[in-house]
Amino acid sequence: MNLVLLRVTRDAILPTYGLLIRSDKVPFALSLERPWLDNQRSLSCIPVGIYKAVRQLSPRFGETFWIQDVMGRSEILFHKGNIDDDTHGCILVGEQFNPVKDEDGITASAEGFSEFMRIQRGTNEFQIQIKDAA
Repeated sequence: MNLVLLRVTRDAILPTYGLLIRSDKVPFALSLERPWLDNQRSLSCIPVGIYKAVRQLSPRFGETFWIQDVMGRSEILFHKGNIDDDTHGCILVGEQFNPVKDEDGITASAEGFSEFMRIQRGTNEFQIQIKDAA
C-alpha cells in the first residue's frame, strides 16, 4: 500500500512532525523527523519528494522499510523512537504527540510502528510521497 507523509511542521530548530496517510486517504499514525537542515546526513529530514521504500531486515531495528534514492543520503529507515535524538535522520512512527524526557516528541511508538508494518503486510516495497502541508 502506497503512503503519504504529510509534514505538518518544518523548521530549522524544532523536530519535523507529520501524519502518515494510507492510499485510501485514511490517516493512521504520526511521524517525527529531524529539523530541516538542507538534507545533511543524519542531521536533517529528507527533502519532499516521492521515494520507493523496500522491506529491510535491520540489525538494530529488525524488520522495517528502507527509503531508497534520497540524493546524498542512505540508510534512511522507518523505525520506533520518541524524540529527535532517536531519529539519526530516519523517520520515527508513533501514535501521539507528547513530551518525552522534557522534549517534544511522539509516544506509543511500538503501537504506531506495529500498525505501519501491519498495513504493509505482504508487500516488499511501496511508494511514499513526502510533502509539506502548507
